[in-house]
Amino acid sequence: MIAVSNLKLRPGEPETKLKALAAKALRIPEGQIQSLELRKKSLDARKKDDLHWVYSVAVTIDGNEDAVLKHCKQAAKTKPYRYDIPQVRPESRPVVVGFGPAGMFAALVLAKAGAKPIVLERGQDAVTRTKQVESFRDGGKFDPENNVQFGEGGAGTFSDGKLATGTHDSRIRWVLEQFAEHGAPEHILWDAKPHIGTDVLVDVVQRIRETVISLGGEVRFGHRLIGLEQTGNALSALRVQGPEGVYTLPADRAILCIGHSARDTFEMLHAAQLPMDAKAFSMGVRIEQRQADVDLAQYGRTRGDDLPPADYSLHVKLPDGGSAYTFCMCPGGEVFAAASEPGGVVTNGMSRSKRDGENANAALLVTLQPEDFPDQSSPLGGMYWQREIEQRAFQMGGRNYRAPAQLVGDFLAHTPSTGPRTVAPTYRPGVRWCELHNLLPERITGVLEQALPALGRKLRGFDGPDNVLTAPETRSSSPVRIRRDEDLCSPALTGFYPCGEGAGYAGGITSAAVDGMRCAEAVLKSY
Repeated sequence: MIAVSNLKLRPGEPETKLKALAAKALRIPEGQIQSLELRKKSLDARKKDDLHWVYSVAVTIDGNEDAVLKHCKQAAKTKPYRYDIPQVRPESRPVVVGFGPAGMFAALVLAKAGAKPIVLERGQDAVTRTKQVESFRDGGKFDPENNVQFGEGGAGTFSDGKLATGTHDSRIRWVLEQFAEHGAPEHILWDAKPHIGTDVLVDVVQRIRETVISLGGEVRFGHRLIGLEQTGNALSALRVQGPEGVYTLPADRAILCIGHSARDTFEMLHAAQLPMDAKAFSMGVRIEQRQADVDLAQYGRTRGDDLPPADYSLHVKLPDGGSAYTFCMCPGGEVFAAASEPGGVVTNGMSRSKRDGENANAALLVTLQPEDFPDQSSPLGGMYWQREIEQRAFQMGGRNYRAPAQLVGDFLAHTPSTGPRTVAPTYRPGVRWCELHNLLPERITGVLEQALPALGRKLRGFDGPDNVLTAPETRSSSPVRIRRDEDLCSPALTGFYPCGEGAGYAGGITSAAVDGMRCAEAVLKSY
């Protein structure tokens, strides 16, 4: 096969033209191309008067590939990706703790290898979980074990389902293929910024679970890890809180995929003297603006059916050394209630597959180092800081899980907001207008005050006075890193594999899934 890059089409032009463009690039007749496969598609919007799609494709040709490649600089030989999973029949069954992206893909690899994993997930299945989350957003009761953070699919299930990542691991291709095989749209295989959408992802994670079970695996919902047992320095069993009470699960290999919000588990592991460190993470707010304004700023015109809802990714380095950036931008989405503890308010972002909401939103974050944490004596200092801010937000919001909110113009003027203007906040169960300087530490607000105008110069309208800041965004990544050796195993406990975002080794759905695969491979190798 030959990979051909930098093929360009204008918005609205049919992709059937790609065959002719590839033939022209290769300097061969179009009829000589036997097959064509999309590999990558991205939108180049740098010049507003020259918007175009850029494609990479893989083709098979009738003829000598080497001879053709001599005359083409934008092509090279390629071959289909293949991920090989060794087959094992271990005497003991590995355990996967957590069924978010890392846990799902760890379990999927183990199941396909014949290892028949047991999955422990403290939350509930996706259907039950979805009903509870919607009930809470409508003003119903909060469930600390079944929410946006805990349950089948992890926190990523109630997000945009973004699969873009800054990592370049070859396993990413297999992750995308598995999502597509289990019901995600095929375009994620070639989109430069692939996304699934919450409404579709809820079904996809259920199908992955069904595959794990069909291959001999087991998924136990409502089962939470509460303790470790060991013989010498080796794992021997897990203590588990299940629906019927506490039980002991014999296990000599366990992959820990608890996500970044399982604070009681972090505390249990710290008490068990498992080596861990405080790590840098970010906190801030969700910024919300009209999607039409983002489209106009990015495309230079009103978006039609020939273009997708525009997105952005912004970063600014300030003169005093501080910095801020946007993260998890959700075109046509909503600000989402994402608490995992009673008496705390947390925000996140979500989009459905069509991204057809009126507003766009993104996390606007400030990176915080361990030396910034009020409690520097414990590796859990960042976690305790998160909790303190979330509890304060709960109080300011009226003790009913409403989120504190302020207009950008009022925030910059240090004036409490009293209501919305042209941008209607989407957070449910609702917002309470306030002064965010009374909620967030000066370490964060001081940077945001400088960053907003600077980012507004990068994206026109980003700092518009009517845009809404909803707080707090505290769960962008884990504030803890659980140490592991080169074999991905804890240096203090043989057979115990800290994994994914919660352990501090990933930052999003795809990178967490890849880390789950790597840890599963390490377990298989240990057999």
